Amino acid sequence: MCTLTHMFDSLSDKLQRVFKNLRGEGKLTAANMEAALKEIRVALLEADVHFKVVKAFIEGVRVKAMGQEVLSSFSPAQQVIKIVRDELISVLGQHASRIRTANAPPTVIMIVGLQGSGKTTSTGKLARYLSKNGHRPLVVSVDVYRPAAREQLAVVAKGVEIPCYAGEPGQQPLELAKGARREAEQSGRDIVLVDTAGRLHLDDDLMVELEQLKAALNPTELLFVADAMTGQDAVKSAEEFHKRLGITGVILTKMDGDARGGAALSIRHITGQPLKFVGTGEKSDAFELFHPDRVASRILGMGDVLSFIEKVEQNVDTKQAEEMQRKLLEDDFTLEDFRDQLKQLSKLGPLESLLGLMPGIGALKELKNVKIDPKEIGRTVAIINSMTPKERANHMIINGVRRRRIAKGSGTSVNDVNNLLKQYGQARKMMKSMSGGLLGKKMGKFKLPFPGDLGSLFGR
Repeated sequence: MCTLTHMFDSLSDKLQRVFKNLRGEGKLTAANMEAALKEIRVALLEADVHFKVVKAFIEGVRVKAMGQEVLSSFSPAQQVIKIVRDELISVLGQHASRIRTANAPPTVIMIVGLQGSGKTTSTGKLARYLSKNGHRPLVVSVDVYRPAAREQLAVVAKGVEIPCYAGEPGQQPLELAKGARREAEQSGRDIVLVDTAGRLHLDDDLMVELEQLKAALNPTELLFVADAMTGQDAVKSAEEFHKRLGITGVILTKMDGDARGGAALSIRHITGQPLKFVGTGEKSDAFELFHPDRVASRILGMGDVLSFIEKVEQNVDTKQAEEMQRKLLEDDFTLEDFRDQLKQLSKLGPLESLLGLMPGIGALKELKNVKIDPKEIGRTVAIINSMTPKERANHMIINGVRRRRIAKGSGTSVNDVNNLLKQYGQARKMMKSMSGGLLGKKMGKFKLPFPGDLGSLFGR
């Protein structure tokens, strides 16, 4: 699966080249700074960033970069990187924008957007996110026009274990929304998510209906769902919806596709409203709160340790990780531990996406295009499961006869078993060094080590 990091790969690569060229200059001058700004401008435009945003961005960087403090600095390239990062955060938003709630529940949140943008799926994902963060949401579809639209939301809601208000046959959008709010009040649900009807294009009938719903429901949030794949069309649509309805934020979907990132970098500047969430895949948990500072760091190849730590907190058994840490330090890390570590690591999601979160690692060319097949983990686990407890505890006793038996029992080859034992040896060395090294220091107690040579383990 592609990731948020992957979406900005092209822009990131081009900016890295600009900074590399500046480092080669040794000293920053007005001339080489202007040349760098031209390259940055082209990189942003090619990433499909709105021309008004590019103009404001370049001007902001120019004013700060041409100051005497930067020009006389011993490390001008580093100063420029910091300025570009600060300007990216300024464009994207200074901080994550969380959902606002009403003083008296239930909070009403309207989800709006064009047909096909992912409103219904996003409604389900947002409901799951809110549920995981201490809320008790209820969802309702008021799309009475598109065949099976309401049934689709019911299926999505069931998948994330969130109640969906069905209403009565023949009810109109406003009746359905008001009914859902009453149901929430009576059942103790603190948030109502209203999935509204979309159109293939902007039309006045759609806007009038949404205006009526807004006036009657007085929503705390009115979130516009935009398809990142449509680039500047998504930005234009967001602008039009904001003019008519006054949106309070944006959910950007399909960030796992081949979008170039322009919509993410343009929407806040054009609408003045924050990008609140991003959809990064089809699964219900592929939905993230948008952190401008973290995205800016990813774009500049600085990684995102905070997001990595959050994934660890959500998916990894801390006690088991600490026990694994002890075994590594005491050189008591067995094949059984190796198997359990692989299982824990697989819970964190696609491993290639995790590489992009690690400082420095995500920018390495040899790792950037690594594709990790989850089936390889399954095969490795099967081989270890085919061993006896004594073999898992002491790999040194695994001779030729045992290797043939293990291969036969796991449906693999002796060569596969040999490779696994070699990778296990590499893993012990690598994980012990990482658990006490730079990565360990950066991540504090969350010293979740990677298993061995990722390239050879997963068939690069």
